[in-house]
Amino acid sequence: MARLGENRYGKSRVRLSRITRRGDHHEFNEWSVRVLLHGDFESSFTEADNSKILPTDTMKNTVYSVARASKAETIEEFAMELGNYLLGNNPQVTKASVEVNEKSWERMTVDGSSEPTTFKLGGPELQTVVAMREKNGAWSVTSGVDGLTILKTTKSAFTGYIKDKLTTLKPATDRIFGTCATVIWDHASAAPDYADVRARIIAALLKEFSAHQSMGVQHTLFDMGKAALDAAPEIARITLTMPNLHHLLADLTPFGQDNPNHIFVPIDEPHGYIEATIER
Repeated sequence: MARLGENRYGKSRVRLSRITRRGDHHEFNEWSVRVLLHGDFESSFTEADNSKILPTDTMKNTVYSVARASKAETIEEFAMELGNYLLGNNPQVTKASVEVNEKSWERMTVDGSSEPTTFKLGGPELQTVVAMREKNGAWSVTSGVDGLTILKTTKSAFTGYIKDKLTTLKPATDRIFGTCATVIWDHASAAPDYADVRARIIAALLKEFSAHQSMGVQHTLFDMGKAALDAAPEIARITLTMPNLHHLLADLTPFGQDNPNHIFVPIDEPHGYIEATIER
């Protein structure tokens, strides 16, 4: 006999752009939103009864409508605002999860002056948040950044590792270190200044990566996490996922040329995969 297990449903990749006008000075945001609902939906699965189902198309419209009225300055605030609306207007819903990804649009500088209404995409990374709440519970907010693509051309080594009959990797004392990192952090306080916390964390991660005398990705990952915790007392823990995107020294000996760490072949598959959570 079959029975329904855990289930949820929602709307994904609801995209929107928002202009906030402050006179002749504009702010611009581009978001992608996913809404997932838990609740009393069993009859829709087992009895073909949709009487308790909020259409996902309505969820899409709700995203736009809430955004229109919203005064949220951050994706964290908007995610909670949207979730509160859905929980407050749907008694059959017991839990809401809202994810928002934001593109990194930055104000353009022209001839040394900041342009009030012109923007450029600052990088491939996305600012992220996942906010979850039970109907009668408190919000759990996990913020982050996805696709933080960084590289340094020195201050990176890898030696002292296990060598067995299948090992072909040569020790390196001066190598390229590149990664496309995913970082998430859990907030320890109920209502932090999300934008300020995010700015301090990212600044600390980049500063530590740049200065760090790396003996391996694990070594650098841990010290980056420590730096983030020091920079933001408002967070309880931080998780970093850092693939090691290799740049392999090109063999130029068939052409009668040397290669003193000058020409490399970048590859992203296969790559090393390192992940850890650093806690207080």
